[in-house]
Amino acid sequence: MFPDIDVLAFRFNVAYADEFGHRGASHSLAFALLAACLLMLFSSRLKSTPLKTFLFVAISTASHGILDTFTNGGKGVALLWPFSTERFFSYWQVIEVSPLSLRRIFSDRGLQVIQSEFIWVWLPAIVLCVVLIVVRSKLRIKYFVRAR
Repeated sequence: MFPDIDVLAFRFNVAYADEFGHRGASHSLAFALLAACLLMLFSSRLKSTPLKTFLFVAISTASHGILDTFTNGGKGVALLWPFSTERFFSYWQVIEVSPLSLRRIFSDRGLQVIQSEFIWVWLPAIVLCVVLIVVRSKLRIKYFVRAR
């Protein structure tokens, strides 16, 4: 959710379509890499290695912007900022765009968004995790049997 800190720009009259507006710079791949580099400096406090911290933050932050390209609203995502201010949408815009107001999140519209995100984000993520856990356990068993 960190990239959505850009909604604070509305309070400072920064236009939605501005490069520092909503889904602008903070949703870019460059921002994901920058955030990963900065948080990597705190890896020991996070009880992790610098590489694991970097990869976790880079992938999770970049995935936010990429997933936002699959939503059916807004003005697109500035994935390539600072090299380009062009905003992108995916060919498939299947995820319901979330309201920018907490009040509206807890409404019928918010429920539609939650259902959409469950189907298009969380369910595939759960399936992927289960598959990876099964593959990992099979590899451990195979390695354990061979090592004996």
